[in-house]
Amino acid sequence: MAAQGLIELVPRVGDFVAEGEPLFHLYSGAVALYDRRLRAALAFGEERTLEQDPMFAFRILVDIAAKALSPAINDPTTAALAIDQIHPLLREIGKRHLDTEAILDETAARGVIFRTPNWEDYVIVAVSEIRQYGGGSLQVVRRLRAMLEDLIANLPDVRRPPLEVQLRLLDRAVARSFPDAEDLEVARAADPQGLGHLG
Repeated sequence: MAAQGLIELVPRVGDFVAEGEPLFHLYSGAVALYDRRLRAALAFGEERTLEQDPMFAFRILVDIAAKALSPAINDPTTAALAIDQIHPLLREIGKRHLDTEAILDETAARGVIFRTPNWEDYVIVAVSEIRQYGGGSLQVVRRLRAMLEDLIANLPDVRRPPLEVQLRLLDRAVARSFPDAEDLEVARAADPQGLGHLG
């Protein structure tokens, strides 16, 4: 790097950037870099893409589930199918190293800082809205539980806390939504098919 300093990328991948908003914060010798050269290092587009923004894939699948769970449509099977697609994506991401938000030299005085989604971000995006909108659907809560329990059992221990939080929230949603003991017992069972089996 010709300019000896620190470059901080302000927006995160997938963020909307309005004209005139800052793209970078420059520190020390990095202030000598030309704006045009910095902008050339970024890819801009009119909308998010799956190739550049892995969180976007989760957002699309969650939106499909949320629409399916809307009162106007009321299609929990489609929501469960969306969870079928989210599950392997979370499993794959959970095996990867996600926490690198900087490329720095040994002094940490030169390099690039950028914000990336962490594991908790992915879990919250993948689960929260489906749990909120589908908390009253036997099929959805059973399929969500199966996914969360599988990920807790099969991913490294460091990945467990956000999953356990979502499982506790799911337990509370189920308790609120199913006041009858018989329904509650069914709703608390994990089922990879949602309502594939009740025994």
